[in-house]
Amino acid sequence: MKKQIFRITGMSCAACSAGVQKRVSQMDGVAEASVNLASERLVTSFDPDRTSVDGIVAAVKSAGYGAIPMEANDTLQAGQQSSEAVSTRLWVSLAFAIPLLVISMGPMVGFHALHLPDPYGGWLQAVLCMPVIIVAAPLFRSGWKAAQVGSPNMDSLVALGSGTAFVYSLYLMIAGGSQHHLYFESAAVILALITLGKHLEARSKGRASLAIQALMQLTPATATVIRDGQETTIPAQELKPGELVLIRPGERIPADGELAEGTTSVDESMLTGESMPVSKQPGERVYGGTVNGNGLITIEVHQVGSDTALGHIIRMVDDAQSSKAPIARLADQVSAWFVPAVLVIAILSAVGWMLAGKPLEFALTVFVSVLVIACPCALGLATPTAVMVAVGRGAELGVLLRHAEALEQAGRIDTIAFDKTGTLTEGKPKLTRLICAEGISEEELLIIAASVEHGSEHPLASAVVNAAEDRDLTLKRALQFQNLPGQGVQATISGKRILVGSAELLASRNIELPSDWPAEASFYVTSNELPIGALIVADPIRAESASAIRQLKALGISTAMITGDRAEVAQKIADELHITELVAGVLPDGKAAQIARLQNKPAHVAFAGDGINDAPALASSELGIALSSGTDVAMESADAVVMHRGIEGVVTLIRLGRASMRIIRQNLFWAFFYNLLGIPAAMGLLTLWGGPMLNPMIAAGAMSLSSLTVVLNALRLRRFV
Repeated sequence: MKKQIFRITGMSCAACSAGVQKRVSQMDGVAEASVNLASERLVTSFDPDRTSVDGIVAAVKSAGYGAIPMEANDTLQAGQQSSEAVSTRLWVSLAFAIPLLVISMGPMVGFHALHLPDPYGGWLQAVLCMPVIIVAAPLFRSGWKAAQVGSPNMDSLVALGSGTAFVYSLYLMIAGGSQHHLYFESAAVILALITLGKHLEARSKGRASLAIQALMQLTPATATVIRDGQETTIPAQELKPGELVLIRPGERIPADGELAEGTTSVDESMLTGESMPVSKQPGERVYGGTVNGNGLITIEVHQVGSDTALGHIIRMVDDAQSSKAPIARLADQVSAWFVPAVLVIAILSAVGWMLAGKPLEFALTVFVSVLVIACPCALGLATPTAVMVAVGRGAELGVLLRHAEALEQAGRIDTIAFDKTGTLTEGKPKLTRLICAEGISEEELLIIAASVEHGSEHPLASAVVNAAEDRDLTLKRALQFQNLPGQGVQATISGKRILVGSAELLASRNIELPSDWPAEASFYVTSNELPIGALIVADPIRAESASAIRQLKALGISTAMITGDRAEVAQKIADELHITELVAGVLPDGKAAQIARLQNKPAHVAFAGDGINDAPALASSELGIALSSGTDVAMESADAVVMHRGIEGVVTLIRLGRASMRIIRQNLFWAFFYNLLGIPAAMGLLTLWGGPMLNPMIAAGAMSLSSLTVVLNALRLRRFV
C-alpha cells in the first residue's frame, strides 16, 4: 500500500470533508481515506496497481474540490496563502458592507444624512452590494460545485441565502418597490460576517500549527559546504549525503551526520530535552537542528531533509495532526445529512409560514435565516482543531503522538504497565556501595577492583571502572589477567593475586567471607586469598520515577511492572516505588500475554518501555509508549514517544489526553446544542409565543461565532502544562 497526503482546496465545513472522504473511500484500490477539515488534508492509503495519485485527484475534483499532492513541509505555506486570500476578501467586504448597513438601517435610528429618495437609494444599495458579491465569488463557486455533485455544503447554504436576498431585492427594485423593503444590506452583511468568521478561524487554526512551525524553523536556511577545498554557502535543502559541512560556533547543524574534524559540545535539547551540552568527538553522531557550541567543526552529512531525526519528528507531528480521533465519527455521520436536512427545513419553514398566511417578506426572512444560521463548520472543527493543538502542545512538551487515536486512548487509560530497565531505572549499572575490610580504604579497594575489571567484558565491570574514572583514580597495571566465565576475573597486581568475583567463586577457593558482609553484593574482592572488600552494583531508579508514580496514582491510575529481571531485584524496585502489581522473569513474548491478562480485568492498559525488546507489549497494549531520545527506532514501534523527562512524560501524556477529550466533548456539545437552539429560532418558532423574529444578519453573525467558539476553546490547550 502507498500512503499519500493531499491538500484539499475549497472545503468550508464538515459536509465538505465528509463528501470528499466518501468519494475517495469508494474508489477501487483505496484502503483508507481520512479528511481533516482543520488541516485541510486528505490522508490516503491505496494500492498503486489499482489506482493512482492522479485518479484520486480526479475523484476529489468530481466531488467539487481540488486536491494537491503534498509533503508535510508544504502545509504551512499553503495555509498562509489561503489565510491571505480570505483577509483580502474580508477588507473589501467590510469596506462596502458597513456603508451599506449605515445607509439602509440609519433611518431606523434617526440617521438620515446619507438617505436618498427612491429609486436612487435602492440603486446606491445595489451598487454597494455588488463588490461584496463579486469578492465572495469563491464561496458561490464552492457552493455551486458541491450542489452540482449532490453534496451541498455550508457555502451552498450561505450562497443560496445571500443570493436569494440579493436577487429578491434586485427584483423589487426593478419592479419599483421601496428601498425600505430591500435586503441588499442583509446579503452584504451576511457575506461580510461569514468572511470575518473564516478570517478569524484561519488565524486561530494557524496558531494551532505553531508547534510544527517552530520545529521546521530549527533547520538553518543555509549551509557552508567544502567543495574542492573551497567554502561555499548553499541552501540547506541542497545538501547531499557525503558532503562536508563547516559549522561555526553558535550555528545550527543543518543535517544529520558524523563529526569529521574538531571537537565541540552540542546543545541537543530540541531533541532530547537534556539541558546540558553534549561533548562530541570525531566519529560521533550529530543531528540537524541542534546547536554547535564553541568549537569550529566539520561534519560529514549522512541524512538530509525529511530523513533526519528532526524530519522524522516533524513528520510524526504532522501525521498526527492530520489524523482523526474515533470520537469524531459522530460528527462525520451527522455531517453527511446535515446540509440537505437544513435545506429541507428552510424550504418547509418558508412554505409553512406562507400557507399560514404570513407575507412573502416574512417567509423569505425565515428561509435566509435558517440557511445561514446552520453551522456544519462547528461540527467539523470540534474535534480536529483540538487534536491539532493537543498534538502540537505535546510536541513542545516532549511527547510525540503518532496518530489522533493515541490522544483519545491516553484520555481513557486506567492502568499503566512499565518495563523496568531503562524505563523506571536508568538502564546503566552504577557502583552504589563499597564495603571495605579493616585497614582498606574505599579508594584503595576501588583502584584494585577497577584495575582488574578493566580487562573484563562483563556488563557490570564497566560500572566499577567508570566509578574509578569519576573519582579520577589512577589504575594499577594488572598482570596475568584471567577471565573465569560465570564466576569473575583474577590478575596479579603489585605481586598480589587478586580475585574479583561471586560468592560461589570464593567458596570454590575455600575463602570465607565475613558474616556481616551483604549477601547481595555484586562482586567480592580478595588479595592473596584474604577478603578485602565487596562492591554492590545496581541499576539506579530514575530520579523522576517515584514522583511520576505518585502523580499517576493521584489520577486514579493503577500501576504495574512487567520485567524479565529476577523477582528479588524487581520486587525491591516495586516496593520502593509503591507499584501495585509486579510480574517478573518474563520474556518479551510473555509481556504481551501479561498485557492481555490486565485488559481482561477489564482495564484500559498502556505499556511504557524502551520500544525495542518491548515491541510485543507495545503493540498489544491500547497505548504503547516508548521512552526515547528521539532517534531511537522506538519512534516507529509505539503510539507515543516520550522524548525526555523519563516517565514524567508519561504523566504529561495521560493528562494531555484527558484534557483534550474534555475539550473535544465540550466542542461537540456546543456545536450540537447551538444548532438545536439556533435553527428553531431561525424558523420563526419564537414568534408563536410572542418572541422576536431572527434577523438574517444576526443569524450569520451567530453562525460565524459558533465556529470561532470551538476553535478558541480548542486553543486553550496551548496553555496546557
